[in-house]
Order: sequence, then C-alpha cells, then structure tokens
Amino acid sequence: MRSNIVTEAGLPTRIGQWWEGIPFLTSVVIIVCGAIYVLCLFAGYDSFQEVCFLPVAVISRFQVYRIYSSVIFHGSLLHVLFNMLAFVPLGSELERIMGSIRLSYITILLATSNALLNLLIAALLAHNPFYPFPIFMDECAIGFSGILFSMIVIETSLSGAQHRSVFGLFNVPAQWYAWILLVVLQLVMSNVSLLGHLCGILSGFAYTYGLFNFLVPGPSFYSSIESSTWLSTCVRRPKYIMCTGGNPSGYLPTYTNQNVSSGLLSGNIWRNLSSWMPQRGTSAQSADDSRFPGTGRTLASGRNTNASTVNSDLGLQAKLLDSSSSPNDLLNTAVGAPQPILDGRPVVENGATAAATGLQGHQVPVVSDEEINKLVAMGFERTQVEVALAAADGDLNVAVEILMSQEDV
Repeated sequence: MRSNIVTEAGLPTRIGQWWEGIPFLTSVVIIVCGAIYVLCLFAGYDSFQEVCFLPVAVISRFQVYRIYSSVIFHGSLLHVLFNMLAFVPLGSELERIMGSIRLSYITILLATSNALLNLLIAALLAHNPFYPFPIFMDECAIGFSGILFSMIVIETSLSGAQHRSVFGLFNVPAQWYAWILLVVLQLVMSNVSLLGHLCGILSGFAYTYGLFNFLVPGPSFYSSIESSTWLSTCVRRPKYIMCTGGNPSGYLPTYTNQNVSSGLLSGNIWRNLSSWMPQRGTSAQSADDSRFPGTGRTLASGRNTNASTVNSDLGLQAKLLDSSSSPNDLLNTAVGAPQPILDGRPVVENGATAAATGLQGHQVPVVSDEEINKLVAMGFERTQVEVALAAADGDLNVAVEILMSQEDV
C-alpha cells in the first residue's frame, strides 16, 4: 500500500484562502464594519447614542442618518465578530446569486425597510390606547443583525432547504428557522433588540413575497452602473460578481410571477399574506434559472454530486471484487456506457468503444499499451488490467492495488 503524505497549510495560508473565497461586496462590508469598530476603539468613541437607531430622534428631530449609521456601528468586539462571521456565508451565497451591485442595492433597501417598520411598530406600541409601550420609542438599536435576519429569510427561501440547524444543536423546519432563531437569541443573549430583529424578519418575508418589486429596478439598471467608468475599478476586481442575465424579473425572488403590477393590484398580495410563512415545492430549481442571474451555484449541489460519485465508485469496486462478473460487465461499469439492444440481444461494446461513447463530456484517462503490458507481465489478465486502470484513472499503483485485492478475494 502507498503511504499517504498529507501536507497541511499554515494558518496564514488558510486565512488567505478563506478571504479570497469571499465575494467583493461581502468583503467590503466586513472591512467597513471592522474598520469603524477599530477606529472607535482607538479613538475612545463610545457615544453610540448619537449613531444608533433611535425612533424618537428620527421622528422628532428627523435624524434620518441613523437609519444607515446604526447598521455599520457595533457596540463590542463580540458584537461585530459574531455579526460578520454570520454575514460571511449569507452574504457570499446571496452575492453569487444576485451579483455584487444588485446585493448592495438590496442591502440598502432592507436597511431602509427595517427602519421604517421599526418606526411604525414602535409608534403603534407607544401610542396605542389600550396599553402603551413608550419604551420602544426610546430603544437604541445598533448593529448589522437586522439585515442579517432579512438575509436569513431570503437565503432560506432561495435554498429550498427543508430543515435548518440552530447552532448545530437541533434541526427545525426551514420555514420556522428565522422565528426560532429570534426566540433563541432573545433568551440566551442580553441587550438584544427584539424589535430590530423582528423588523428584519418581516422585511425578508416582504421581499420574498414580491412586495418590494416596484422598488427594485431591472437588470438594465445594474448593467448601466457596472459599465460606468467610476465603477470600472471595482468591476475589474477578481472577486466582483457581475449582474448578468436577460430576464427582466431576474431580480425577483420566489412567489412572484412575470406580471408584477397586475399581481399587486388584482389581490395576489392578499393571497400571499394569507400564507405568511413561505411554502416550498418539492421540485428543485433548475441550476440555470434565469430569475437568478450571476455566477452562482445551487445550494448543496456539490453534496449531491459527490454522493452520486461515491455510489458509482462503490458499485464499480463491488463488481471488481465479484469473481462471477464477466469482463464485459466490468468494462461497462467502469466507463458508465449503456448497452444497446439489437434484435432483442444486448450488444456488448469493447473497452475502447465504451470509453469513447460512455458518458459524454467525461474525460476518460488514456492508458498506453506499454503500461498495460507491464501489468500483464506481472501475471494479470489483460481484460482485468484494463478495467483496473480505468477504475484507477490511469494510476498504475492504484490499479495494482485493485488487482491484488481482487486476487485475495
């Protein structure tokens, strides 16, 4: 048996590789939030009452800047670290689906809608005639977590996952994931803005149900921005993801149809609201769905591909170790070629033909006659040698191990 030599990269190399895998906008948000916290730390700035989202200040003094300043400021190291680590997988996945510019616009839209919902709910709770809660008007919210909850709802809707794990402790239905996460964080952490997180969830559902469609421009808007000269430096960055695509509704998530305006006016909005929690179908989305342009990938697609590959390899090894299998069956299993039917009799292709007409687009390694003759000279049959080389992707050492294991059976 060959010795496996595992070379592990150092910590700086791993961190560099991890950082290179984060798309452009996601990395920009991390840098901005991290830099602002470090500057506040060294400058001794802790007057977060001036930058947090304070409903009474926004309404009475019209300090609209708090809508956006509260998003990028954080109160502690754990606060910014936890938010940014949670943002990396969410932002990266959504940016690969939507594109960098599109996600930046959606982020600003979510920040605005979260603030407006916060103002509305806080005002209703504070001035209701039955049991007023004026405390919500004086609640000072700060951090990126409101947008994170919106992105959790959107990403869960786009992924089509049936279950989600809560901190790796237990699984919950995907449609309840954001709500359960809201309750868990409220119970286990102090100084958490319940209203801010709740508004983030509501904004996420409003986006997934198409209530913001009239506020989201079409692909031509993003293409014109990307083609402008002032953004050319960012577009040329290797981590930047273009907003390509031709479907005018490409910016829309699920639960919408092509005719957005007629849907909103004809009462589809009430049918959407009647089933407030998103319901997913069992059929998976096509990988080339034109509604989600960009260089994205289907969530969890790599796992399914690996599983099918492993099952194929296990089937091949089982046939290799089965002495009752014929050589032709082994050849067809190795290259994955179907057996055509001629006059009611299966026609068995030889190894060369099967390798050429098996799986289209799959590159079969070319094995020279010299390598085959070397193994034949060792006492193995030529047919078994060809099958073993095909299973080992042309690696002589692995082929010898397969042949030796077959001899031991």
